[in-house]
Amino acid sequence: GTSWVGKPKIESAKNRIHEINPHCQVDLYETRLSSENALDILKSYDVVVDGTDNFPTRYLVNDACVLLNKPNVYGSIFRFEGQATVFNYEGGPNYRDLYPEPPPPGMVPSCAEGGVLGILPGMIGVIQATETIKIVLGEGTTLSGRLLLYNSLDMTFRELKLRPNPVRPVIEKLIDYEQFCGIPQAKAQEAESKMAIPEMTVQDLKQLLDSGADDFVLLDVRNPNEYEIAKIPGSVLVPLPDIEQGSGVAKVKELMNSHRLIAHCKMGGRSAKALGILKENGIEGTNLKGGITAWSQEIDSSVPQY
Repeated sequence: GTSWVGKPKIESAKNRIHEINPHCQVDLYETRLSSENALDILKSYDVVVDGTDNFPTRYLVNDACVLLNKPNVYGSIFRFEGQATVFNYEGGPNYRDLYPEPPPPGMVPSCAEGGVLGILPGMIGVIQATETIKIVLGEGTTLSGRLLLYNSLDMTFRELKLRPNPVRPVIEKLIDYEQFCGIPQAKAQEAESKMAIPEMTVQDLKQLLDSGADDFVLLDVRNPNEYEIAKIPGSVLVPLPDIEQGSGVAKVKELMNSHRLIAHCKMGGRSAKALGILKENGIEGTNLKGGITAWSQEIDSSVPQY
C-alpha cells in the first residue's frame, strides 16, 4: 500500500521470515511508493506482487510494471469475495484492460466501511504466491488472460477471460495517481455539470424493459472486452474513447433516431462522462446509477461481475 507500518513491526516481520527461511533476503523500503520512486524500487525485481488496497497504488504499480516490463501478480478482496490474476505477462492484459478508469470517488466502500472476511487475504495471498512461483520456475499455466473470482460464501471459483484492449492509451510515463483517481480541482466545474445529468435506477430500467417500451436506446460506453464479459440485454456498444474522439457522437445520433437515451458503464462514472460530452453536442440522456454492477447485484445475478 501507500502507507507503511512502524519500523518495529517491519523489523519483527523481517526477523520471523529469516527464522522460517534464513536464505530469504528481505529488502525494506521505509517510504511511500510514489511516481517519483516506483521505477527505481521495482526495477531490481523479476516479479511484482500487488496486494495493495487502494486505486491510486494499483494504477501506479500497474503502469510501473508496464514501463519496466515486469509481470504483476494481482489480488484484491472485499467482504466475502476475492479476485486474482497475472497482469502484463508474456503479452497478456494489464490492469487498465480490466479497469480502464477508476470508479468515481466514494463509489466503492473501503474495507473499513464494507468489511472483509479475515481469512480472505490468506486465500487470495496463497493464489498469488502460487502464481509467483510458477512464473519464477517457468512451469505450468498462469492466470494471465484469466480473472479468477472467489466467493467464500458459496465456496466457488469462477473464471472470466481477459484480453488486451487494442485501443487502450499507451502508458508512456507515471502520472499523479491521486489526481487520476480523484476529482481534480481544475475539473470541479466539469464534475458539477455531470452531476446535473439525470439518473435512473436499475429498478427503473427493469420496469422499462418489462413494459416492452421501444422508444429508447440503451447505450453501453464500456470497452469491447468488458462488453464480451457481461452485458445488459438490448444494450448497444459505443465505447467512451469513440465518443471522446467524436466518431461515437455521430453514431449515437444515428442510433437514437428521435428516441430517448439511457447510458451505462460498469459503475456509472464513464457513462456520466460520455453523457457530458454528448450534452455538449446537443444530445440529452439519462445515466444508469451504479451501472451494470448494480444491475448484476440487484436485478440479474446471472450477469457476471468483474
